[in-house]
Amino acid sequence: MDREQLAEFLRRRRDALQPEDVGLSRGPRRRTPGLRREEVAQLAMMSTDYLNRLEQGRGPQPSTQMLTALARALHLNVAERDHLFRLAGHAAPDRVGTTSHVSPGMLRILDRLQDTPAQVVDELGEALLQTGPAKALLGDLSGLTGLSRMVAYRWFTEPASREVYARADHEERERTFVAELRGAYTRLGEGSRAGQAVRELLATSPEFARRWAEHEVMEKHPTTKRFVHAEVGELTLDCQTLLDTETGQRLLVFTATPGTADGEKLALLCVIGTQSMSGSAAVS
Repeated sequence: MDREQLAEFLRRRRDALQPEDVGLSRGPRRRTPGLRREEVAQLAMMSTDYLNRLEQGRGPQPSTQMLTALARALHLNVAERDHLFRLAGHAAPDRVGTTSHVSPGMLRILDRLQDTPAQVVDELGEALLQTGPAKALLGDLSGLTGLSRMVAYRWFTEPASREVYARADHEERERTFVAELRGAYTRLGEGSRAGQAVRELLATSPEFARRWAEHEVMEKHPTTKRFVHAEVGELTLDCQTLLDTETGQRLLVFTATPGTADGEKLALLCVIGTQSMSGSAAVS
């Protein structure tokens, strides 16, 4: 671990960012040339004291999880992220297959959607980042681990995850999730996490085995989806998808026509936020 170079790199990257770059407002008396330490610490969900020690070259070796959080908070590109890991004495994350690193451009877009249900997912259906309204609508997925992070895996192993969707749409959602998993399995191969999920589901879920045997392939999925929320009831939303062609990640944004009943329910949901979340977890 090169503490001196790590400290300098963190300071330089923090100074290079402006509040607007990460979705923060600029106060009228702001004199700091870049972001404040407490702002970066908040974005990375770490203590300001810990970040201060890292920037002074006297902190302990950060974990890979902490480095990933710092890379996102500082909007590092892939090369910069790899450099950060190496300075901290860790091997750079594998770039083969799917990646959990969200590009700075995608982060900037998500930063401007904090009042809208939106989330970044990878090609395995794993939620990488969510806005507050997305957590309220779909459940907070940040604490999930292992194969349970994959929407198709949860569908067949955790039936409660289906409850965020209108019951009449369950068959359609199931077919879509299995088709998406098949696409990832075909692209990434048997040895990938998609392959691991398929093997485990075939061994444990007859329901999945029947659907998998249909060998259904889809290129386009419905852009209108119905959800069920404990506080606002059923609402129909449009789902717009932005694809990052370099990583295969997708930004999903859920909206409703203003002035409609669904638009009013969505506005209420955004006000409620995550306070009344029941803990259901899904990715669309």
